[in-house]
Amino acid sequence: MKLLFKNADIYTPDGVIKDGFLAVENETIAYVGAVRPEGVFEVEKDMSYRLLLPGLVNTHTHAAMTLLRGVGTDLPLHRWLTEAVFPLEGKMTAEDIRAGSALALLEMLACGTTSFSDMYFHPDTMAELVASCGMKANLNYPVQSFNPAETYEQNESARKLESFHKAYHGAADGRIRVDGCLHAEYTCNPHVAAGTAAWCKSVGGRMHIHLSETKHEHEGCLERYGMTPAEWMNRAGVFDVPCQAAHCVWVSESDRKLMKEKGVAVVHNPSSNMKLGSGFAPIPQMLDEGILVSLGTDGAASNNTLNMVKELHLASIIHNGYHGDAALMTAKEIITMATRSGALVQGREDTGELTVGKKADIIAVALDRPHMTPHIDTEGLVAYSMQGSDVVLTMVDGRILYENGEYLTLDKEKIIYEANAAAARLMA
Repeated sequence: MKLLFKNADIYTPDGVIKDGFLAVENETIAYVGAVRPEGVFEVEKDMSYRLLLPGLVNTHTHAAMTLLRGVGTDLPLHRWLTEAVFPLEGKMTAEDIRAGSALALLEMLACGTTSFSDMYFHPDTMAELVASCGMKANLNYPVQSFNPAETYEQNESARKLESFHKAYHGAADGRIRVDGCLHAEYTCNPHVAAGTAAWCKSVGGRMHIHLSETKHEHEGCLERYGMTPAEWMNRAGVFDVPCQAAHCVWVSESDRKLMKEKGVAVVHNPSSNMKLGSGFAPIPQMLDEGILVSLGTDGAASNNTLNMVKELHLASIIHNGYHGDAALMTAKEIITMATRSGALVQGREDTGELTVGKKADIIAVALDRPHMTPHIDTEGLVAYSMQGSDVVLTMVDGRILYENGEYLTLDKEKIIYEANAAAARLMA
């Protein structure tokens, strides 16, 4: 299909095109410019008072935890996990996870997320939902081991990850990718970690981990092994494959040097880190040091939303305020973190920016709202004024999945009913 967006403001790597045109042919952006392209288009959409942006990429979440939204409020991470989350997760069935995952897709699409990296159990359920709804996702099964003597060959979660990779990697025309995953240093022994890293390298995969999220985690690793979690992961071979490390709040200067050397990408989760009292990740230093940084919401249980627009806004202001420097983190840097950098972290070179030849992963944002008026500085509007509810269209691979409050591939009423029913069972 050939589709033309016309009269739109278009955010490109080279600046904003006012009242411009963007053509989509099948899955790909075929034209971006100020002059109407030649040719006949099956669909034309007037985008007056609309801003076209690359789709937002959420590079760290636990989507099914939407069912635990509000659980363990005001607890720090360790107590939040052990007292509130783990007992309820132990009761969750595959159908509960399906209900929570579907709810997450509703929330993400409405706020402009086109692709996400998810770490959770029963990932086949999420894969099926992603395939049918049209989004993109990097999925995994988190490997854990609480037995110090257990080998990689004996570990059940490693077998589930391998099987999931065989079944779903590259599915849905490449929209679904399966990454390797170690949940964290404190939930895995060195033998299983090393085996998982070796397997991931053998299949040419990527790795998704938690790293130095809390002071408790960071110092605990030093006590157990005489090394930081980053050093521990590197020794296990985790950094020998492309790796995205979520949180990284307590990484040291030497950790960051190691991560830069190994090409480790960081996922910034400001809402979750502040809500749980984990601290401020040294994101400005990482960017200055040349480390690739993207954005993620974490799960809705620790963030309370999967709203990447909110995450973008928070990331754009907290470091400037904390360090007392209004220019420390620019709006452009944060927008890049939420779009192109996220795509690169997922290994998706073919998306994340509105240029010819890239996949048509596009969102449209309303500019005719009071808080988006006047339209003087586009990047400032996106970083400091835009709300998730301003997203009026979400497109993935040239297919519109959400438009003007309507879901074209998901049954909103059914999903919300089933999510409420599942949450009620869990809390009973």
